[in-house]
Amino acid sequence: MHDPIAASRRSALRAVAMQAVVALLVALAFLAGDGMRAAAAAATGGLALAVGNGFATLLSLRGAIPARFAFAALLAGTSAKWLVVFVALGIALEVWQLPPLPMLAGLATGLVAWLAGLRRLGTEQATKG
Repeated sequence: MHDPIAASRRSALRAVAMQAVVALLVALAFLAGDGMRAAAAAATGGLALAVGNGFATLLSLRGAIPARFAFAALLAGTSAKWLVVFVALGIALEVWQLPPLPMLAGLATGLVAWLAGLRRLGTEQATKG
């Protein structure tokens, strides 16, 4: 039997893994060019978003539930994602005093990688089914 919710959860978690890999690649690029602090900032931005998307996936795609509860789960997942991102960025900026531009670069490439990963994995599922 085909479970579309489980398939969606797997696809989203694969997109999160791709997002984490891209975040680490961006951090390596900053390490080569600007040093350790810039690399840590880029990794923080990208990985905070990957962790947030992982939480959002786990909260939002829990199984077959009524529509109003599914919508509430989607809102809770999205809220948790951005809470994780903003707390991580706040800590990185205020406590660790990491530079903001590499952090924003990591965050931006994380967003693009997330969308590209979902699109690619969604296309793969459509050709299999």
